[in-house]
Amino acid sequence: MKNKELKILLAAPRGFCAGVERAIEIVKKSITKYGAPVYVRHEIVHNKHVVDSLKKIGAIFVEEIEEIKDKSRPVVFSAHGVPKSVPAEAINNKMEYVDATCPLVSKVHREAENLNKNGYHIILIGHKNHPEVIGTMGQLPKGSIDLIQSEKDVQDYSYEGGKKIAYITQTTLSVDDTKNIIQELKKKFIDIKEPTKEDICYATTNRQAAVKKIASECEMFFVIGSRNSSNSVRLVEVAKQSGCERSELIHSESEVPFDEIIKCSTIGISSGASAPEVLVEDFINQIKKKFEVKIEEVEIAKEDITFKVPGKLN
Repeated sequence: MKNKELKILLAAPRGFCAGVERAIEIVKKSITKYGAPVYVRHEIVHNKHVVDSLKKIGAIFVEEIEEIKDKSRPVVFSAHGVPKSVPAEAINNKMEYVDATCPLVSKVHREAENLNKNGYHIILIGHKNHPEVIGTMGQLPKGSIDLIQSEKDVQDYSYEGGKKIAYITQTTLSVDDTKNIIQELKKKFIDIKEPTKEDICYATTNRQAAVKKIASECEMFFVIGSRNSSNSVRLVEVAKQSGCERSELIHSESEVPFDEIIKCSTIGISSGASAPEVLVEDFINQIKKKFEVKIEEVEIAKEDITFKVPGKLN
């Protein structure tokens, strides 16, 4: 019997962004330069497949520097960025370190420092306990930056410190949700200073726009990415908000929901900025075993951004 036909709309851009590619390259080049093992503080990027492949070549992942037994070995800081206390701790322990913080996150760090120097109290729009938020808040003295996660947080927020107010954002937020939060902030603080260039990065913006474009044409939507990947989870939300209620994350422990897909004639697929393309290919290949598949890639932007690795690794 001939397999049922299924159309796949493939969102583009999807998958790895320049910051993720640079971070992975930094770990690989560190292992080449220093030999194994090289320690990495926190998952270099939020993807199990990537982390496991780096473990195989000599990376050891820890959550804090104090867990590193052999302080003569180098440590790499993850793409999400770290509080200032972390490089200070490495220096204190006379450790060699390589910072793989995404340059677009570092830009937000510098922005926060400059605002602080210029006498602003800062509001950071972001998700509590996300490593990027911990890193950004850790650039400044305690009490000089507050976290806002939602429109309700804005309504409940009050500031009596007498300083001018500015806001910055995490780089991997939902573009639409963040717009709404910013609108609320502007209503509450008419003179609030905004970033000269938006903090949500090009990759997050492009991937969300690509999902938005095709979601309403799909009966189901799948985002390949890890559960702790902020930008991947946002893509699922964007697909739902854009007209595809049955949108879900496909992570390392997910089964392909064939029983559900069989009811569809068109599905959509994208992947988070930390998910390698091989995972998208694997997912599509599993579907091809049961369906007659027609793939249409829908590209909304070309990405040609690359970031250099630190000179000391070349």
